[in-house]
Amino acid sequence: MSTEHAPPLPADEKPTGPRGAGEKRGWGGWVAGAALAAFVLFFIANRRVALDPRVANPNVVGRPRPVKFLFGLDYIGFLDAATVVALIVLLLVFIRGWRRNPGSPVMLMFLCTTLIVWQDPIMNWSPFAVYNPDLVHWPESWPLVSLSPTVEPFVVFGYVMFYFGPYFPAVWILRKLQAKYRPEAFVSRHPLICLGVLTCVIGFVMDAWLEIQLTHAGMYIYSQVIPWGSVFTGTTFQFPLIWESFSVTFVMVPAAILCYRDDTGKSVAEKLAAKAKIFPSRPVLGTFLVMFAIINVSYFAYGAWFWAIKVSHAATSVACPWPYPEAKVYDPQGFYEKAGAQGPYSVGIWSTWMSGEPNGRPHVDPPPAGEGACASKNG
Repeated sequence: MSTEHAPPLPADEKPTGPRGAGEKRGWGGWVAGAALAAFVLFFIANRRVALDPRVANPNVVGRPRPVKFLFGLDYIGFLDAATVVALIVLLLVFIRGWRRNPGSPVMLMFLCTTLIVWQDPIMNWSPFAVYNPDLVHWPESWPLVSLSPTVEPFVVFGYVMFYFGPYFPAVWILRKLQAKYRPEAFVSRHPLICLGVLTCVIGFVMDAWLEIQLTHAGMYIYSQVIPWGSVFTGTTFQFPLIWESFSVTFVMVPAAILCYRDDTGKSVAEKLAAKAKIFPSRPVLGTFLVMFAIINVSYFAYGAWFWAIKVSHAATSVACPWPYPEAKVYDPQGFYEKAGAQGPYSVGIWSTWMSGEPNGRPHVDPPPAGEGACASKNG
């Protein structure tokens, strides 16, 4: 019997399939909402602006700034407020997207590139990324959080816009090129390669522009960089252009490729999950786990890249002047003291063999008072 001639259902009888699915989605929504509310309350209860004694400079009262940020303005209040607004918007986008297409690979990647924030303290330690202590942050004494050179701010929860953002213009360009050229063209025969290259280029440009603006706005600094391949070296706003803007694509490219759908309508991540037989009865969960594992490994690769730079002692250029005098100067390898910066100094966590210093911070003979690259700029 065809569906066109199927008898109507009795008034008191409803299809069980959609109803069950709806109930599961309803329960899932309540659980997710409760978890989100609990997280918000947890953050409100634990948020900090004051500095822990481990980080704070006891010789400084207040928060003086020896350098002016972009246009001479203070952006910290704006950045904190903008983070809250952005997260609300992202949450609404995710809820709307999930309700319209539950289990969408794009929505799953949206979630994965948000959840990798758990690694952020490690990824601040590795490339000498020092955040402004004025930012609302987690308690510095927490074990994982304490890896950050100064503080671990709340703003990093907007990572999805950063790491997943390049996918959307890249896949749009790819689809346009595929439609323009014949099926045997390279963009159609090797879509994943093309998508990866497009994402890499777009991600590099986007990261360079965004991070240069944020460092100049005083959100954070790279306290040590390799002189070659970096810009504004020796200033507070130095930025490891080649090293950072290229390595962030280690996450951007896999995120884009995993979401690419071929002619079958299946994404790369869905195919990998099916091939690996990960929760075959729960394909959405299997897809999420594949994405989460690959994105986390990719983010670790980013950290390993900078860790290699760190232990090699190649990052010899320090950001002068140190812009956060209310915090101890983060100087695990002695380059700040060698440049004449005034202490006290902090080595942070993982300051022995992990930082290429088996015996801890080395002995440094500082230059005479008032001399050195940092001393002259502080004066």
